[in-house]
Amino acid sequence: MKYTLYLVLVLFLGVSQSACTDKCTETRVFKRFTPVLLTANQVRQTVGTEAVRTLQEPGKIYTKDGFLFINEIKEGIHIIDNRNPEAPKMVSFIRIPGNGDMAVRNNILYADSYMDLVAFDISDVTNIRQIKRINNVFPSGQFNGGSWYVNSVTGDVQDQRIDYVKEEVQTNCEDGINPANWFFNTLAFDSRSVSAAPSTGGTQQATNGTAGSMARFALYDNYLYTVNSSELQLFDIQNPAEPKTGNKIQLGWGIETIFPYGDKLFIGSQSGMHIYDNRNPQKPERMSVFEHARVCDPVVVHNDKAYITLRSGTNCQGFTNQLDVVDISNLLSPKLIKSYPMRNPHGLGIDFPNLFICEGAYGLKTFDASDAQNIDKNLRENIDNIDAYDVIPLGKSLLLIGRDGFYQYDYSNPRKLRLMSKIPVQRPGAIS
Repeated sequence: MKYTLYLVLVLFLGVSQSACTDKCTETRVFKRFTPVLLTANQVRQTVGTEAVRTLQEPGKIYTKDGFLFINEIKEGIHIIDNRNPEAPKMVSFIRIPGNGDMAVRNNILYADSYMDLVAFDISDVTNIRQIKRINNVFPSGQFNGGSWYVNSVTGDVQDQRIDYVKEEVQTNCEDGINPANWFFNTLAFDSRSVSAAPSTGGTQQATNGTAGSMARFALYDNYLYTVNSSELQLFDIQNPAEPKTGNKIQLGWGIETIFPYGDKLFIGSQSGMHIYDNRNPQKPERMSVFEHARVCDPVVVHNDKAYITLRSGTNCQGFTNQLDVVDISNLLSPKLIKSYPMRNPHGLGIDFPNLFICEGAYGLKTFDASDAQNIDKNLRENIDNIDAYDVIPLGKSLLLIGRDGFYQYDYSNPRKLRLMSKIPVQRPGAIS
C-alpha cells in the first residue's frame, strides 16, 4: 500500500517582475515523499547484474585497479572501466536495492543493501556474482535526507521515494531567499554518506580500493568498518570472500563519515571529529573529540593536520559553512589552527599540498595548503560551472562526483585543471 505525503520546501528558482510592483511569479519546488514498503524477500531476491544504465542519482564514488564504482542511490552500483581516463567505458550495473556505500578488498566488493551486507566476486566485471550475504546488520539509515528502517516485527523495510514537484505562485517580491543556498541544501546530496582512504594495514596479499571523504565504509587490516548514525560495525574479512560479523561499538549520535589514516580512525559527526586508536583493529578505542557547531562534517588527514568541512543543510540543522584546519600532533588534544569561510562545502580531498574542496552548487575549489595559516590566500582555481559533491585525488588525476555527473581532471598543473572526461547525468524529468 502506498500513500503520498507532501513536505514543502520553498525554492526560488526564478523570479519574474513587472516594473516596480509588489507581486512576483516564482517557481517553487516541493519535495514530495512517497512512503514505500518492501518485504525482505523483495530486497534480497532482486539483486543481480544487468546491462549498463545511465547515471541518474549518483552518490558515492570508489576506485580500484583502474575501475570506477559509482553508487546509484538506492538502486545499485555502476561499474566503469577507467583504465583510459580520457574515455571511461560503462561496463555493467549491479542492481542492489537500498545501496548507499561500498568498499573493495582484492576482488571482493562489499555493499550495503538496506539492512544487509552483500559481498560480490568482481574478478570478472562482466560476470559479477553474489557470494555472501549477512542479514539484518544495518537496522536503519538515510537517503536524500529521508530515513528508512526495518520493522522489527515484520522484517519489512519502510522507506520513502522522493520526487520534486514544480509550482508557480504569486508572491511578495521583497520576500527574498538566496536561491542557491536553499536549492542545494535540500536537493543536493546530504551528509549521510561516507569517507575512506587507502588502508595502510592488512597482509601483503590484500589490496584495497580508494573512496571519497563522504564514505561510511572503510577497510583496515583484516576488517571492514561501517558506520551508521550512532554505531561502528566491524566485519572480519580475514577471508575476504567470507565476511563475518564482528564487534559493534557505540559512537554517539550524528555520525556521518569514517577516514582511516595510519593506525587511527577519524570519524566525522554532526557535532565534531572523533579520533580512535586502531592499533587493536578488532576493538578501536576513542582517544579524543574535536567539537564544533552542529553541521555536516567530512574529514581528511595529512600528517599532523586534519581538514574538516562544515556545511549548512536541512539534514544537519546548522548554518556554518567553513573549512577547519586542526592540529592533531597531539591526538589526545586536537586544537584548531584556523577556520576559513566557505559557501557550502561538501566533500574534500588532500594530495598535499593540493587541497580540493567541493562547494556543492558553487563548484570545485583547489588550494595550496602548504601554509595552514594562509590557505585562503592560496586559492589556485575555482571551477564554478559544476555541482561538486565529493572527490578522490589520485596523484595527478582527480575523480569528482556531483549532482550533474562524474568528472575527471588532470591536475599536473594544479593552477589549471584539465578536464579529461565526463559522464553526464541523464535524469528523466529532471528539474531544469
